[in-house]
Amino acid sequence: MKWLVVLNAAALLTAAGLLTAALPASSPSSAPPPLKWRACPQDVAKPGLQCATLDVPLDYRNSSGQTIEITISRLASTDPGKRRGVLLTNSGGPGGQGLSFPADLRDLGIPKSVLDRYDVIGIDPRGIGHSTPVTCNLTPQEHPSNIPTYARNAADVTAEAKRVSAVAKKCGSSKTASVLPYITTANTARDMDRIRSALGERRVSYFGVSYGSYLGSVFTALFPHRSDRILIDSAPGPFGWDNSFSRLFGQGFQDRFPDFARFAAARHKTYGLGRTPAQVRAKYFELGKKLDAKPSPDGVSGAAFRQLTFALMYFDSKLPQLAAAWKALQTGKRVAARELASDGTSAGATKIPSDNYLASQLHVICNDSDWSEEVSDYQRNVSRDRHRFPLFGAAGANITPCAFWPSEPVEQQVQITGRGPSNVLILQNLRDPATPLAGARKLRDAFGNRARMVTADQGGHVAYPLMGNKCLNNIATKFLTRGDRPQKDLACGSN
Repeated sequence: MKWLVVLNAAALLTAAGLLTAALPASSPSSAPPPLKWRACPQDVAKPGLQCATLDVPLDYRNSSGQTIEITISRLASTDPGKRRGVLLTNSGGPGGQGLSFPADLRDLGIPKSVLDRYDVIGIDPRGIGHSTPVTCNLTPQEHPSNIPTYARNAADVTAEAKRVSAVAKKCGSSKTASVLPYITTANTARDMDRIRSALGERRVSYFGVSYGSYLGSVFTALFPHRSDRILIDSAPGPFGWDNSFSRLFGQGFQDRFPDFARFAAARHKTYGLGRTPAQVRAKYFELGKKLDAKPSPDGVSGAAFRQLTFALMYFDSKLPQLAAAWKALQTGKRVAARELASDGTSAGATKIPSDNYLASQLHVICNDSDWSEEVSDYQRNVSRDRHRFPLFGAAGANITPCAFWPSEPVEQQVQITGRGPSNVLILQNLRDPATPLAGARKLRDAFGNRARMVTADQGGHVAYPLMGNKCLNNIATKFLTRGDRPQKDLACGSN
């Protein structure tokens, strides 16, 4: 998920027929030409950042065929005498632009000792931002969010199937549909190895958050001996954003909601949502039912209310906005526009399609794994998860455009295993709504002795360095700067 916080027909059918055989891990044998660093595009320019482009194969099975362009950024080491190498980064998504991320990390307070040790590299992954962007020609009304819509019953799933099938059809007929089957996590990982080669490095370190945790896992699985120190934060699990991960949103909501309930109850005089966490939880169901029957004057439905709650639980700093939105919905007032704003359907540069974030995200998610095409499967899952996770399970289990995607996966998913050096550190908040602890534990198990995991007793999405947890931050910094890693999994307190 994004870190806050969506060809002609004959040629496409030909591309869709090139299926399932696993691609080679290695990049093309010929080294890419040296990079030419220059000023970054204006919409991502920040002090200290330089940018460069390189061409990579669209299809790594045909490395001498069509190429696409990848744009990267560099925040050079602040002390070349202490420089260890390069730190590739990913800010999440999939669909998130990453060119400004090295400077963002600096501005968020990542320690100078880390900036001394590395040239920090940002990447707009294939299909995204300034790297040959894809589009589905979608308007915000056609596909407003990257989270499935809450379904009250089987009829809602049927109605959603009609909507999302139209979304998938538009992706398959867009002006960039010729590249559609090849926008995948595995190919992005292969692009990262091309970037490593272009930078003249034998090995690279990596820091990725949210979806970037899965990308880093795939990279080090494909290129275990070209990866140095792999730091991944807020992990979706060993299979990326597949149907099983989407259904975990219900679990994540359940894990995180008590934090908000305690916050709102402690401020009952301000928001009037309940004097106890139990009363706040009851208010959630009351408001959902009320808005299911009749949306608010500004059009907030029950489904939108539930999704708004999910989105604003990402960070503790958003909890006051969430409580204010609930209060407005309870009293019949308008919800502030900032709470209803989209989290990524617009772009800051004219050459980037306005739907690029959500369009590229669909490309990656739908291409990475094989989604069921049976509406009845999603109806059954919604029915089950409504009872398993009553707060939000009927959203995470609902149908998405991937059920109608115009291309089958071009290769089998990369398997995350324990093969390779023991050089992975996983960071995880205990109560993360977007990438729940359950997924991180599965990734930890898949890596086996390759990984260690550090958890923090806190809620919200993404831990390092954002949350300021001294225990977790110190461990992560020592790993990046000195290579020190706990001998066993550790649990940090709230601070």
